[in-house]
Amino acid sequence: QVNAVRVYVNSSSENLQYPVLFVVRQQKGVLSWQVPLIFRGLYQRTYNYQEVSRTLCPSEPTPETGSSDQIIFVDVASMAPFNIAYELLVTRLENFQLETNKAFNFTASPSQPQYFLYRFPQDVDSVIIKVVSDAVYPCSVVSVQDIVCPVYDLDHNVEFNGVYQSMTKQAAITVQRKDFPGEQFFVVFVIKPEDYACGGSVPSSIHGNVNRTWNLQRTKNLQVTIVPSVKKSVYVQAMFFSFLSFLSFYLGSVVVAFVHYIRDPFRSTDVKLIVPFGSASMAGSGIMTSSHPITASTPEGSSYGAIDESSSSGGRQFSSPEGRPRAGSDTDSSVEEESDFDTMPEIESDKNIIRTKVFLYLSDLSRKDRRIVSKKYKIYFWNIITIAVFYALPVIQLVITYQTVVNVTGNQDICYYNFLCAHPLGVLSAFNNILSNVGHMLLGFLFLLIVLRRDILHRRAMEMKDVYTLDYGIPKHFGLFYAMGIALMMEGVLSACYHVCPNYSNFQFDTSFMYMIAGLCMLKLYQTRHPDINASAYSAYASFAVVICLAVLGVVFGKNDVWFWVIFSIIHVLASLALSTQIYYMGRFKIDGPDSDLGMFRRAVMVLYTDCIQRCSRPMYMDRMVLLIVGNLVNWSFAVFGLVYRPRDFASYILGIFICNLLLYLAFYIIMKLRSSEKLLPIPMFCIVATAVVWAAALYFFFQTLSSWEETPAESREKNRPCILLGFFDDHDVWHFLSAAALFFSFLVLLTLDDDLDVVRRDKIPVF
Repeated sequence: QVNAVRVYVNSSSENLQYPVLFVVRQQKGVLSWQVPLIFRGLYQRTYNYQEVSRTLCPSEPTPETGSSDQIIFVDVASMAPFNIAYELLVTRLENFQLETNKAFNFTASPSQPQYFLYRFPQDVDSVIIKVVSDAVYPCSVVSVQDIVCPVYDLDHNVEFNGVYQSMTKQAAITVQRKDFPGEQFFVVFVIKPEDYACGGSVPSSIHGNVNRTWNLQRTKNLQVTIVPSVKKSVYVQAMFFSFLSFLSFYLGSVVVAFVHYIRDPFRSTDVKLIVPFGSASMAGSGIMTSSHPITASTPEGSSYGAIDESSSSGGRQFSSPEGRPRAGSDTDSSVEEESDFDTMPEIESDKNIIRTKVFLYLSDLSRKDRRIVSKKYKIYFWNIITIAVFYALPVIQLVITYQTVVNVTGNQDICYYNFLCAHPLGVLSAFNNILSNVGHMLLGFLFLLIVLRRDILHRRAMEMKDVYTLDYGIPKHFGLFYAMGIALMMEGVLSACYHVCPNYSNFQFDTSFMYMIAGLCMLKLYQTRHPDINASAYSAYASFAVVICLAVLGVVFGKNDVWFWVIFSIIHVLASLALSTQIYYMGRFKIDGPDSDLGMFRRAVMVLYTDCIQRCSRPMYMDRMVLLIVGNLVNWSFAVFGLVYRPRDFASYILGIFICNLLLYLAFYIIMKLRSSEKLLPIPMFCIVATAVVWAAALYFFFQTLSSWEETPAESREKNRPCILLGFFDDHDVWHFLSAAALFFSFLVLLTLDDDLDVVRRDKIPVF
């Protein structure tokens, strides 16, 4: 048993010019202080205390000296020209050593700090120090220091040694045996003279007498409990659980693929079995002629813009093998781009005619060469890989630096962990928050495999027959799906990077690829029935870059600057209107004036008058108009909300805008699909239900706030909670697991949603 001595002194003198000096000399060190004891705060405020109590650094008996008594010298001095009364009391501490799983209550103040000794039991390698208090203030600091004299137990020096964190009502520090060669440590409790570090009021500056003294009674009742942390076997169980849970998705995918293979009625090598009767006929020497002209895609009574196949589109849409490279041939993409259907000058008039028809069908918007369009969409895949590498490497370097700073300085106020469930591994302070992101990477890779399988099957089908003889189903372009899979994997990587040291400065790492995922999903949904007019990869990623720039500006200026929110709201509204215009007119709306600059405005006024006033009761494209009106109302509501409330979490605010727009568009797409008498097959129906259920469960855990970098570190720790899964994962880790599964199911919805149209002619598939 280690013995400790506490020295209490009191002096009624408030004369700062002649303080009483106390010097305590021990075998291993010297401890000194003065009375009145002065603490300094902001703006040179000073706080003095007449009562001071300090615990002397204990010394353990050694085999050489045995339990012999130790000699302590206490020197008292003052330069005052008059007598000063003081009181000195030396007591022995009976409860200096803390015990495992046993709560201990005590009181501390700025001038009367406390510290206690703890020794690791033989079978314990890691412990959690839990400190609680009923009162929020005064602000306090909990520190863990090695058995070294002197012990730093005052406000101005507690940060000099060991690991420390500020505290209001709750604190928790995980300590590992390997970090203390002596297998013991001190737990130090310091009360700060001011509360601003814990979110309390900031004292106003003092004008005049900067040496004003304060006699404050800032005592705080604390309770400390040291409990064993999880064992190494729990780490192994958690890793097995994480990997096996998501590897089960691989097994399920293999089973579904096998069932499809067994039940596939088109496994015969006879190509004619998969060509619906009457779709096309062979004519002449390889020239393909359609049995249905394009005018068949226009409903009766709406022949505006109909094009006879023999006049303009027939010779271009179905060409001879000599005039167009066959599918699977290797040609330079730049050469193909030059021969793209979209670049022919005489086709511009056809575009304007076709895309402005009241009733559009998929055949009207899938007139380009399939191979050229597929290569255009594959640029999404290659570009996102490049972006991921250039974005992730500096992020990884930065968070490693953050973690190094935390480990070297011991300042646990830098990172906003859930300290009641933060399990360290190696140099990482919260390995569980990193491990739980493995689902994004595993399921993202699985989605890539599923898309690759579909891509290979589609290519084989194209090699077995002439692609231009079969205008059935949604055009198969997989570039965006590959990009979505990479984005899901990178979301896991960057979320893990953020959770290495979560704080206000790097939260954008956790959300950047969420913006891309939401944007790519919207682009894929639009591309499904608008394959010829979707945005290019360069435009899309440039738009994402603008969004991320705005997110960075929001982190820097979005907290209090009204001008930023005004500018952002204006940009948001104008961008919504511009995008709505392009969607409504299928990309054929251009503001240009042939005569002068005023012609541009004249054109805009005429378009608004014609489409918004004359046709207000019945717009030309009713379904699109309803979607865009609702979408603009939602986005304008977000703009007003941001302008009025100015949320501090700007990154989540932008993410909410993306997610709401995606959900709105997906709901519109499914409703229009059902309105068009199209079916939902069992697999997409299962994916839709699974997506809704898993997202609901995931969002429940997401809103279980365990920390918040919008507050001070001490206030954030008030939200900390114990682990809920396997004694290793907390609510936010469960959110990681469920959100990864929810995103995977969401991607499968987009991948399989239109599988029912594979046997439907494109001139019978409506565009919406």
